[in-house]
Amino acid sequence: MAADAFRMFQLATQGFCCSQIILILGLDEHGKENPDLIKAMHGLCGGIGRSGKTCGALTGGVCLIGLNVGKGTPLEFGHAKINVMINDLMEWFESTHGSINCDEILDHSLDDGNEYPVQCGNIVAATFAKVQGILATYSEDPELTDED
Repeated sequence: MAADAFRMFQLATQGFCCSQIILILGLDEHGKENPDLIKAMHGLCGGIGRSGKTCGALTGGVCLIGLNVGKGTPLEFGHAKINVMINDLMEWFESTHGSINCDEILDHSLDDGNEYPVQCGNIVAATFAKVQGILATYSEDPELTDED
């Protein structure tokens, strides 16, 4: 976890946000880079365009689940329980943070000129760890693909 914390700090100081950091950490685990994906994740920063709505750590976590077990090609099948995994993450996130919205979690708007507070780093770290746990739990599931 210390290595993840250092990497998260490094990425934050480079200007990456919550949703981007979660995907970069996920890609790092597989020794991959995908600048186009990271660019796309920028739209989810600060609760979708810094609107304060759905937290980028949550949407980043959902995207990381999809990146790991979702359908990516016409001949590929996603994990049969991908939606269960995503719902597990969403339920955990809301029960842990009291909301899924940035403004409510942080108790202030990101429009007030503050960059992402330390609280965001803790949320990103916890969410990344939760996603790793969910992926590990369901990777042991014998029903790996949905062929419906």
